[in-house]
Amino acid sequence: MIVTGSGIDELNKLGRLAPGVPMAKSGVGAAVPAGAPRPDISSGEALKRALLASKSIALSPGPSGVYLSSLFEKWGVAEELKSKMKQAGGLIGDVVARGEAEIGFQQVSELLSIKGITYLGPLSDDIQLITVFSGAVHNQAKNPAGASALLKFLTSPDAARAIRKSGMEPG
Repeated sequence: MIVTGSGIDELNKLGRLAPGVPMAKSGVGAAVPAGAPRPDISSGEALKRALLASKSIALSPGPSGVYLSSLFEKWGVAEELKSKMKQAGGLIGDVVARGEAEIGFQQVSELLSIKGITYLGPLSDDIQLITVFSGAVHNQAKNPAGASALLKFLTSPDAARAIRKSGMEPG
């Protein structure tokens, strides 16, 4: 299985998985429709100003959207942004590319391959959320040796280049 590190930990506590191996770290990024003005997202304060000035915001229902919603609460702007927010399943980049949102947020790896958007970059360090994805072998795996070999490869230096190319950092 490959899921968030916390997901692996929960399943491990239930006795369903072997201990997990961190595989990749993924941050949250932002995108706008291709050709649209590029708002300043260089700091948390700059992002807050950009969001308050925006007309529409797309968030994922996943970890990045949950985190950003809590960040908006912390900033005291959640109510002001509520009418602008669109929570969409699937790829937020597609929502932004169709012009359904002026700015969108999702894991960097989910934004990089989307056509029709301009990737603005990751959230600034002062507000970034890093999700760690880990792998583990299920205790009922039909081929546990093969699964272990795959995890070993996916955490090797040979896989690091592909992980970086996808917008993540190795484990």
